[in-house]
Parts: sequence; C-alpha cells; structure tokens
Amino acid sequence: MSYQVLARKWRPRTFHELVGQEHVSRALVNALDQGRLHHAYLFTGTRGVGKTTLARILAKCLNCRQGVTSVPCGECETCREIDEGRFVDLIEVDAASRTKVEDTRELLDNVQYAPTQGRYKVYLIDEVHMLSTHSFNALLKTLEEPPPHVKFLLATTDPQKLPVTVLSRCLQFTLKNMPPERVVGHLSHILQAESVAYDEQALWLLGKAADGSMRDAMSLTDQAIAFGQGEVRHADVAAMLGTLDHRHLLALAEALAEVDAARVLQEVASLAEQGPDFGGILDDLAGVFHRLAIAQMVPDALDNGHGDRDTLLPLAARFTAEDVQLYYQIALQGRGDMESAPDPRTALEMTLLRMLAFRPQGVPKPPQTPLPIRGAAEGQATASTPAADAPGQPAAAPSQPSPADTPPPAADAAPAHPPSRPDTQAPVAEEEHGAAAGADASSASLADEPAAPGTLEPESFATQAFDNEPLESAPPDIESAAAAPPEPAAPVTEAVPPVADAQAIAAEDALEDEAQRQADADGAVDVDDAPPWALDDAQMPADEISAPPEPPSAPDAPATEVAEDADAPAPTAQAPAAATPDTGAFDHARWLASFASLGLGGLTRNLAAHCVVEEDDGDTLTLRLDPSQSAMLADVHVERMAKALAEQGVARRLNVTVAAIPEGWETPRAQGERLAQARHAQAVEALRRDPHIQMLEQDFGAQLLERSVTPSDEAAARR
Repeated sequence: MSYQVLARKWRPRTFHELVGQEHVSRALVNALDQGRLHHAYLFTGTRGVGKTTLARILAKCLNCRQGVTSVPCGECETCREIDEGRFVDLIEVDAASRTKVEDTRELLDNVQYAPTQGRYKVYLIDEVHMLSTHSFNALLKTLEEPPPHVKFLLATTDPQKLPVTVLSRCLQFTLKNMPPERVVGHLSHILQAESVAYDEQALWLLGKAADGSMRDAMSLTDQAIAFGQGEVRHADVAAMLGTLDHRHLLALAEALAEVDAARVLQEVASLAEQGPDFGGILDDLAGVFHRLAIAQMVPDALDNGHGDRDTLLPLAARFTAEDVQLYYQIALQGRGDMESAPDPRTALEMTLLRMLAFRPQGVPKPPQTPLPIRGAAEGQATASTPAADAPGQPAAAPSQPSPADTPPPAADAAPAHPPSRPDTQAPVAEEEHGAAAGADASSASLADEPAAPGTLEPESFATQAFDNEPLESAPPDIESAAAAPPEPAAPVTEAVPPVADAQAIAAEDALEDEAQRQADADGAVDVDDAPPWALDDAQMPADEISAPPEPPSAPDAPATEVAEDADAPAPTAQAPAAATPDTGAFDHARWLASFASLGLGGLTRNLAAHCVVEEDDGDTLTLRLDPSQSAMLADVHVERMAKALAEQGVARRLNVTVAAIPEGWETPRAQGERLAQARHAQAVEALRRDPHIQMLEQDFGAQLLERSVTPSDEAAARR
C-alpha cells in the first residue's frame, strides 16, 4: 500500500475528532440533534483549518444509514463512500475552475432531481468566492428556496468577496486559526501514535511556522520526518525551516536586561555566523518585548506560543516597564532605518546600542520587579535618602566673608542658591538700597533640576502661583494660611514688590491658567517658541532672567520720612548667612510657608508640590505623596528635596511614602490653586465694579470674559 500523508490519514471523521473548532461543532451538533437544519451553510477561515472537513462530516451526518445524527456510524456504505470521496449524492464543486455562469447553470439543472442513494443531495462548493457575478446571480434563487432534499455547503477563505445577497441566505460559521499550543498538542498525539521520536521544542517551531493552519503543520511534520530520517529533532527542524533559534533572542534580551553592551555585541556576532535575516531578528526581538510587556502587566495573559512562558516570566521581572516600552519603540524605529543603513548587521547593532544609550540613567532600576506591575505599584516601597552626611547633623555651610570684605558681584556672576521670595515685605529703604546689588543676583542659576530643552513641565504654569504674595485685601483665612513668618536668618536675595493692584495679579493668574490649558491640549511646548511669561525660572535661559521691577515708594509717605534718621548708618547689602540648623518640629504649616523658598524646579518641584508633611521626629522627615504622582518618584528627586530643606536649616533624612492625602489636608499645589482662584475672583469683581465696564455692558450689551483678563503692566514686565 502506498504511503498516505499525515494530513489525509489523520483527517477528522466525526465532530468529536475535530480539533480547535468547538464553537462550530457545538452549533452543528445541536442543530442535528434537534432537527433544526438550515438549507445553506457557509464556512469561512484561513487555509487548513477544517472547512472542507466540516462540510464532509456534515454530509455524512445527513446521509448516514443510521439516520440523521451528530454521530455517524462510519461503518455503513454511505459513510465509507463519503470518506473515500466517491459518494454520488455529495457533489463537490471547485469554484476556482468552474467560474463561468454556464457551469453554474449546468449544476443547477440537476437540483430538482431526487438523490440517488442518500437522504439529501449535498452540494459542496469550495472557494465559492471565485464565482463570477453572473454565477452568483444564477445561484441566488436556488440558494434561497432549494428543494427539501438539497443542502448547500459553501466554503471560502475570503468572505469579503461574496455578495451580501449570498451571505444573507446562508448560516455563516467562521473557523478560528489554530494557536501553536493546540498544534503542538495535536502533533504530539499524532507522532506518538505513529511511533516517531520527537523533541518538544521542534514541535513548537513547527506550530509557529504553520501560522494557524493544522494542515500546514502536518505537512511540515511530514517534511521534518523525512529530513530527520524518521525523527523530529529541534536542530533538524530549525535547519529545515531556516528559522532562528529562539534561545538566541532570549539571550539577547537577557543581555539588554543586564545593560551589558559587550555581551549584546557578542550575541550579535554569534547570530551573524548563521547568516540570518537581521531585519527578521529585530522583528522577533520586538515581539519578545511585546510579550515581556504583557508578562509584566497581566502575567496570566502571556501566551506560550514558543513554549517559553516559564522563561519569559522571570525575565520580565528584570526589566522596568519603562525600559520595555522604550526598547519596543526603538526596535520599531530601527526596523524602518535598516534600508538606509550601511549594512543590516550595523543597523541591528546600532539599534541595540541605542536601547542601552537611551535607557534612563538617573533612575536606578530595582533588581527584581514584582509582577504584575499594576498590583505592585499600589504597595510600592518608600524611597528615602539622607539629607546630610549624618542623620540629625546639619550640612556644613561655607564660611561667609564680612560685608566689608565682600567684593562687588560681577556682571555675569550667579548666586550660590536660587532666589528665594520672602513672605513678608522688607522695609522700603532696604529694598531700594539692595536693588542694585540684587539685580545681578536675581539672574539666578537654574533650579536644581532644569527642564529638558524643548519641553515645558505640565505643572509649570499652575505652580507659578506658589511664588506670588497673598493679596493685602485677601480674606483673613486666605491671608493667614499663605503668609507665614520666614525662617530666621533665611537668605534674602530678591526683593518682591508689594501687591497694590488685585486686578493685575488676578489677571496674571488667569493668563497662567490659560497657558496651562493650552499646554495640556497641545502637548509639549518648545521653549524656544514659548513666550517668556509662560516659562518658570527653571526653564528660562539664565541670560533672560532679570531682576523684578523696583518697588514703587508708598504714595502716602512724606518725603522727609526717610531723612528723619539721617544720623543712622545707611543699610548695606548683606551676604546670605548660613542656614541655621532647625531643632524644632517641621510641621505641615511650615512646609506650606517655606515651599516657595526651597528653590525647586522641574519634576522635583512638581513632585514636592503634591506632598504633605506626615511626621517629623527630629531625625527623619516623612512626606506623604499623592498616588497620582507616584510614577515620578525617584531617588534623585528625593535627594534634591532633602538638599533644599537642608539649605533652609531643616537637616533631616527625607522619607517619601505613597498614600492617599487625608481629607482636609492641603498640598502646596492645592494651596496655590486656591489662592489663585481667590485672587482671580477678586480681580473679576473689581473689573465688574469698574464704571467703564458697566457702561459697555449697559450700552452695547458687552460681556466680560473672565478668562481673558490680562494684566498689561505685569505681562509687559515679564516679557
């Protein structure tokens, strides 16, 4: 007897032998058992998933000598003839070779005649989408109302090409692709029955190469048996398919996890010895990162398409989620750059080195990331760092020269610390005297963390309100919450003009709110294109940060008021004194009062603005961070906050925990927003009381747009 290929030898004979199409077999079995049979069925799906096999099983169930049943006997003459393909009442038509309308009409001429042997005359039309438009039109009437002894079974791989008039006359069943797990399981059963030795990893290669088709998988298995001299081995199958060993990709991913550039290049050199498709390697590596991301977020959803699920789960814990997403994007970008690269190997190596070069260097990654990441983020451990060399010891401050020995500041000199803004006004005479010396000092260096070039921090506009003085006419509760006495001996490097016009400040805050909304809508804003008033001190170029305008003298003060103390020595510019160590408890009220003078910028300022003081035991200061900002928490930001507090005299070990802010507690950001809203409301109310505005409203029906209020004088000063 001649050899019969596995795809034909192991073709299912009943619904119960069918593999992987339970949703279709269940519907057909129930219809047969209940006698609810349709006259036309349409089976769709990719090649080799069982469309023709299902049609033949259904024809066997309809014509079995035991009666219409979902379990044909397989022993009667009708069942044997259908299995052998010679049953006279099963008319199989290849629509790809009989596309003309004359062929369809000839076929339909015999529909009216009763079946010769069976109970039903079954027309099986394969690749039905190949029929011409006229053939479909000729088939429509018969397909809608065939004789009771006729059943139509249609099969196609491209249902989109079928007319909707045909689709509406059929019961459509879509067959699924075979996942590699199902293919490997079925091949294992077949090879054990055939007494063929095999490697499980070889079957995974075959299941992946089959691409969802069980028939292709069995054909490849036949080829692998012949290639391996009666055995299916991993090395033989890899050589036959010409595919890359998946273990090389995992080794490459491990080298990236270890941030080992030498090992990465070594793995590429090992791959180059096999003469692979370097573009395919990058595609497969991107697929590995995709599966790593799934393993990090939803480990249970990770497929076992390569039989490496147990290997990927511990590997995913060695990456951070940010690194996986970054590497995936770089792999996609590198794939597109391969066409313009000198050679494919160079493109692959540069892409891998780019992954390591662009990986965030300032944020240390944990040695083991708990999976899933979403569940672990809620219980994230706190980050802590010392604020000084020893707990409880203040940072050593350099000795300050006396005022007499202090040379005048150079034109381009930058102060040692960012400018602070005191909460109370200095005397007018002292401000006027220190204006000249403070002009250069006010062009302070950038904050501890300058914003990246070309971007604006999302919180930069809203947090500007933290630096503003409270209104003199503000309500008592607002004024008392915002204005707190400054730290003793805190350096004063910049004078703040008194707030005399509520309208101007409220309009400025409204302008900043508008800029914030525009930044949120448009995304990142280029610093070069942004107007100067839209940038905070951390983002302004150092040469564009100028001193604030000189405060105007009080109009009601007599001219001789300053001259009364003519004999008193004139005030001189004092050098900033070293911060005095703070021995008292640092509570939340002091945190709100001193936040503006910390001199933080960028992400660090935004992170601190969402914190409240939870506890201070004199050695460790514990801050509680809003969970919505936990993604930005890193040791580098905690160190900067601790350094800023130490410069203000609060030398503590800083500990930042992620937890919900208790109700009634106010973060610096919330305080700034509340004060800004209050100032804006007062400015709007002042404008509404303006007689000119009232006249415009009464005479012309004008309306005051509250969001468009802009202080002309302060906006010009900022520009």
